[in-house]
Amino acid sequence: MKALPKILFILASLSLILLFTAPIWRITLEAPQYPDGITLYIWINKLSGDTPGTLQNINILNHYIGMKYIEPDSIPELTYFPYIIIGMAAIGVALGLFANYRFWIGWMVLLAVLGALGIYDFYLWEYDYGHNLAPDAPIKIPGMSYQPPLIGSKMLLNFNAISYPHTGFAFVVLSFVMGILAVVKENRRRKAS
Repeated sequence: MKALPKILFILASLSLILLFTAPIWRITLEAPQYPDGITLYIWINKLSGDTPGTLQNINILNHYIGMKYIEPDSIPELTYFPYIIIGMAAIGVALGLFANYRFWIGWMVLLAVLGALGIYDFYLWEYDYGHNLAPDAPIKIPGMSYQPPLIGSKMLLNFNAISYPHTGFAFVVLSFVMGILAVVKENRRRKAS
């Protein structure tokens, strides 16, 4: 079917919009006083938790060790990342409809670069929150930092910090895989013609 690669590429582009329906990442803090853990969900445009008071509870805990309060309004990425995602989806649809499939490869390279930059930006955010501690914190342990792991788990005092990609991350992977499949199918179709 001649249109199949285009359809796949357009679906790959549109699947980025699914990032607005699920968190990209999650960080869970487990401790004896929180046996069920406290989970913070990081979306493309907001932060949420497993309970309405999650962010407040995390900020209270952060206060004791001197970490900054996590205030969603002060995180610029939550404002401009949605525009990047919408722009990438719109560009991808336009390329799927009107452009040569070689442009599709460029779009996928850009998606991979933006994804890598997003993960690096998240790492820097974690680093800043875990290392730039208030000097007048109630609990001070010389040499201790509280950066959660980017991926995996790490003990921070009596808290086990667990950090992993979530469902939204799978949508980005799906978009990339469908894009590759579209390019491969279009390349084979052209060679067969």
